[in-house]
Amino acid sequence: MQEKSRRLSLTSDHVAHVQRVVADAGPPPGAEQHTDADYDDWVARILAGRPAPDRPIQLFAYGSLIWKPELEHRAEQVGIARGWHRAFCLRALRFRGTLDKPGLMMVLDRGGQCRGVLYELPMEDLEAQLHRLFRREFTMKPINNIPRWLTVQTASGPVKALGFVMNRQSPNYAGRLPLEEVAQTLAVSCGHWGSGAEYLFNTVSHLEEMGIHDSGLWRLQRLVAEEIDRNRADGKQEWNQPQG
Repeated sequence: MQEKSRRLSLTSDHVAHVQRVVADAGPPPGAEQHTDADYDDWVARILAGRPAPDRPIQLFAYGSLIWKPELEHRAEQVGIARGWHRAFCLRALRFRGTLDKPGLMMVLDRGGQCRGVLYELPMEDLEAQLHRLFRREFTMKPINNIPRWLTVQTASGPVKALGFVMNRQSPNYAGRLPLEEVAQTLAVSCGHWGSGAEYLFNTVSHLEEMGIHDSGLWRLQRLVAEEIDRNRADGKQEWNQPQG
């Protein structure tokens, strides 16, 4: 269970100071987007590899899907995906960053383990659900977030679940960055979806509410709060000024 005395260093006040209005510049120059046919192919591939066609699909959520699932689900439980860990290693040139000030987004990268939440998806209209999910999780080529079947350990034993993992061959893969560098990026980056600080704040606070403590994210949120405080004190950025 969550310790009652544990409080986030990163607050809504910090987030408000990073948040600003950013116009969506659209896909980066030269970027190729997935087509309807591409999404059809991904849905067909995932369904073809479905481990138990007669049972509901389990979806493994580790980040924004926890606080903004946007998908109907009928049950949820905590599970651990071993061999994968949360990492801010995806360069964001859009959404939560811009071309001139790229952000970082969190994905599952190889190594370690990740405690997250399993959602049971309804059996009805499954193809439409996966289409909606895939269009949310990846838009550009080459794909950054690869859908695949993961083994997730639960209290009742291992289950196969659909998850999204980092494509290390993507040009947007940032690799293993020092936590201090990640904090410096999240403390200033913002796109038309919001800031990196907001993304981190929502993720950590919702994980803690569910009794899931990620020590790496906990240290990161403290570093981001300290970085924002330092930037404000030094007057390095004009906060809350519209950009576009």
